[in-house]
Amino acid sequence: MSLLFPHVTQLDLTGPVQLFSRLPGATIDLAWHRVEPVPTDSGFAILPTTTFADAPQATVLMVPGGQGAFDLMDDPVALDFVRKQAANARYVTSVCTGAFILGAAGLLIGKRATTHWASHPLLTLLGAVPEQARVVRDGNIITGGGVTSGIDFALTVAAEVYDEATARAVQLTMEYDPHPPFDAGSPARPEADQEQVHRALTDARTRRGPAIERAAAKLNRESRFGEAGL
Repeated sequence: MSLLFPHVTQLDLTGPVQLFSRLPGATIDLAWHRVEPVPTDSGFAILPTTTFADAPQATVLMVPGGQGAFDLMDDPVALDFVRKQAANARYVTSVCTGAFILGAAGLLIGKRATTHWASHPLLTLLGAVPEQARVVRDGNIITGGGVTSGIDFALTVAAEVYDEATARAVQLTMEYDPHPPFDAGSPARPEADQEQVHRALTDARTRRGPAIERAAAKLNRESRFGEAGL
């Protein structure tokens, strides 16, 4: 089961879904408020397969990222759906900035997690413990880094739900054997433009920080009310 929302980064969603669809007996559900085309960040739309109200219980709950994830932090129905699904899912997962939706739902407090490098430092605002890695697992929570990390993430999940032999077979079928022509795929790589890194970190704080801070304040209020027994 994957959450779908406007302005999702489509590869966050479609990369793992393509891999999951190759797993034996897998059923893919894409959930949104309504079954109608949902615009992605890439100029095309994706059609959900179910609504929040009608969605079955997920074995693996996945939340992709994108700028739309930060708009979703102000959507109480979507966050409640994530919480309810997470309560009974075997694995609760995210790709890229989908981690912030898990965080806004209160699911990352005290948990190690990763996300896209440009937004990585902001995870602490939601109580998470940021860890720099392509894939991070803490209990039944598995988070993937930015965009293309979703393939590594999906293979990790496949090995957990099935086994390593099944995951390797799907990797081979998909010819996932990355050899990028440039060595600039993360801020730590030698060909990465550090000016671009600085701009992206600043932009993430400016554009995304306010939404994350609102979500963090709401979590703090809910926590205080809970402690007071209200």
